[in-house]
Amino acid sequence: MNKRPEILSPAGDMQKLKTAFAFGADAVYAGIPKFSLRTREAGFTPENLQEAIDYTHSLGKKIYVTLNIYPHSLKVDSFLKELDLIVPMGPDALIMADPGMISMARKKHPDMPIHLSTQSNTVNWASVLFWHELGVKRAILSRELRLEEIREMHDKVPDIELETFVHGAICISYSGRCLISNYLHGRDANQGTCTNSCRWEYKLGYEKGSLLEVEKEQDPYEYDTPPPEGFYVKESHRPDDRFPISEDEHGTYLMNSKDLCAIELIPDILKTGVTSLKIEGRTKSAYYTAITARAYKRALNDHLAGKTFDPENLRDLMRLSNRTYTSGFYSRNPRQYGENTEDGYSGGTEDVVCGVILNYDPQTAIAEIEVKNRFLPGDRLTLITPGKDSDFTLEGILDKHGSPLDAAHGGARNVWVKLPEDPGEFAFLRKIPPTSI
Repeated sequence: MNKRPEILSPAGDMQKLKTAFAFGADAVYAGIPKFSLRTREAGFTPENLQEAIDYTHSLGKKIYVTLNIYPHSLKVDSFLKELDLIVPMGPDALIMADPGMISMARKKHPDMPIHLSTQSNTVNWASVLFWHELGVKRAILSRELRLEEIREMHDKVPDIELETFVHGAICISYSGRCLISNYLHGRDANQGTCTNSCRWEYKLGYEKGSLLEVEKEQDPYEYDTPPPEGFYVKESHRPDDRFPISEDEHGTYLMNSKDLCAIELIPDILKTGVTSLKIEGRTKSAYYTAITARAYKRALNDHLAGKTFDPENLRDLMRLSNRTYTSGFYSRNPRQYGENTEDGYSGGTEDVVCGVILNYDPQTAIAEIEVKNRFLPGDRLTLITPGKDSDFTLEGILDKHGSPLDAAHGGARNVWVKLPEDPGEFAFLRKIPPTSI
């Protein structure tokens, strides 16, 4: 490892970008929705991207712009026009996947660094060498790799930077190359319009027609598996659409991965020579961005300082909504331990973020709160800032006229509360569950 690795956070909009840097990120990645794989992430446009780049550079940090779709021919001209708009803005790199677009970008803008998107499925050192020889500065590696494979890439091609994911959602298909969404209703994941079909609720049905036939196929008993033919799945909102499946000794492959959380593996990941530790989640909240950036930055700093792992960093990540966690493929194939077959949604926790602090008056110690989830006078809350957390009991809640309220409700108008200390520019309120008091 030649230099300190960066903590790379998602930036779905300007608020998330600023929050990421305040809570410890060294770099962010952002995208223009039309040409990145997050069309729902609409926080940046060619009109406001310059502001994001200028703000990032004023902090001495880095911003990488994502242009990683595989454009069909109809989109090539508009893709190249967008490229000509973005490059003069001065991003630190472009994240790209399509070989033709990378080749054209290298010819038109030879001084602009290119980072190879994980969509390109780089899984061996020969591919890393190939892209390095084409002028790519960094390869963002597939999530399916083991630590020893990443180490081999670094050893054989030491002059290219390597970036690897450490946290966030994992696609059930191979590093995001998914056809399910397109197959079901024509929205192409590789064009940025994935509907997350793998997260939906499906029902298992059987139409063989004979119970005796089913039982006969199970005799003699060897493995508790349904017969190989006749089964189908259907999505709960499309009961008339049936999709045939078969099951073997390995399972039915339905179809939802746990979320990645590799914070405990940071010492082992750094031994591979990676340059960047990447957090997934441009469409997730500013609170998610804050907590993940802070937890991974603290864990990295502790390791580099020779300190043991602080489990509080993992507990902070556990307090985020998640599909339960897996450490991924780094140390072994997670198999069933990487699957969540219970549901397709991020599970809630009792540690709910209840507000974002917008303004603070040091004379009165009163803060304006954008309410995210319901809270009441007398609740125990945690004031979360980049530097520390402070627990306190909420004295009361006021409306904009200073009149007391019985409760603050998520999605309603802003409220005002008294805080125990100055929260600074970037802060959140989180409810402490009764079981923790």
